[in-house]
Amino acid sequence: MSLHSTAAQLVTLAAEGEEHGGNHESLNPLLVGGGAFVLLLLLLWVTTRFNRDR
Repeated sequence: MSLHSTAAQLVTLAAEGEEHGGNHESLNPLLVGGGAFVLLLLLLWVTTRFNRDR
């Protein structure tokens, strides 16, 4: 496979994905983002609890 044919296939694949929108209907972006933020804050808190030597 050449670079040109691979790029053409990727462009075709990306164009097909635009038809569907990419978001699942049951996913709420605000809820997913808020959950990720809370999880990252929890990981930060756990990390700082174990790093007591500073």
